[in-house]
Amino acid sequence: MRIFVTGTAGFVGFHLARRLLGLGHEVAGYDGFTDYYDPSLKRARVALLQEHPGFVQVEAMLEDAARLEAALAESGAEMVVHLAAQAGVRYSLEHPQSYIQSNIVGTANLLEALRRHKPRHLVFASTSSVYGGNVKMPFAETDRADAPASLYAATKKSGEAMVHSYAHLFGIPSTCVRFFTVYGPWGRPDMALFKFTDAMLGDRPIDVYGHGRMRRDFTYVDDLVDAMVRLLERPPQAGQRVAHDSLSPIAPFRTVNIAGGRPTELMDFIRAVETAIGRKAKLNMMDMQPGDVAATQSDTGLLEALIGGVPETDVETGVARFVEWYRGHYAEKS
Repeated sequence: MRIFVTGTAGFVGFHLARRLLGLGHEVAGYDGFTDYYDPSLKRARVALLQEHPGFVQVEAMLEDAARLEAALAESGAEMVVHLAAQAGVRYSLEHPQSYIQSNIVGTANLLEALRRHKPRHLVFASTSSVYGGNVKMPFAETDRADAPASLYAATKKSGEAMVHSYAHLFGIPSTCVRFFTVYGPWGRPDMALFKFTDAMLGDRPIDVYGHGRMRRDFTYVDDLVDAMVRLLERPPQAGQRVAHDSLSPIAPFRTVNIAGGRPTELMDFIRAVETAIGRKAKLNMMDMQPGDVAATQSDTGLLEALIGGVPETDVETGVARFVEWYRGHYAEKS
């Protein structure tokens, strides 16, 4: 099968493309290699993907509508996974335009291209951040998500709405997957696990937001990718509902949470990092950052109904695998 994946130089995109290639699929990657974080890490990921004969990489921005459509057409893709985006809650406070251009304009450009090159299934990467100010937990796909706490979340919710409209108007089967705090090897330098590991190995204090009184439904990246691969084979179809379904009443469209439904206290997560590294962290307790939420927890009923399981890797195992990767990739720091 031929699959077009945007964001193949990114954390999740790299892992998904590698899994798809390992399963024998052909993958056409599309990425802008922006400098939001160290581009050398992105290029190292893609270098591994380029070892596979079934992989082709196009370096271009989502905002270049003509180049994006040309790459999509050339790929002959049967499936499309849209992962490329400007990520990060805190960065959106200082650089809002990058979110508008990438997450809204870029997504609109892809959707316009898909009108003319319709796939069997479009999977759009969203985020648990869309639940924003919701206080009911666990977060279910059928809950309202109308109170985003950050511009990042607002642009992702906008992306979901645009995907729904194109699914309705042009019959593009579409699934929006909401990620819950993904972590693991090759993770992004702006994420907590990378920051904690880098600081602790350098004998520096770590910043602990919310004074440690936060909980996250952490999702190990291999589990996430496994769920996405299985969801690719389950495009929504009008009238074919499953238990706990979020299927649209007017379009072949649904939203699906991907997480294990088992939130972890931030301080327990830090203790897992300490165990993996073998030293205690120096803690710099700080107030919660604007745009953050105190807790996340996924309702996993729909995911289980669709693929027969949910992410199961425990935090201690996942963190240890990240630290092992980090020490190997950045050997001079460890």
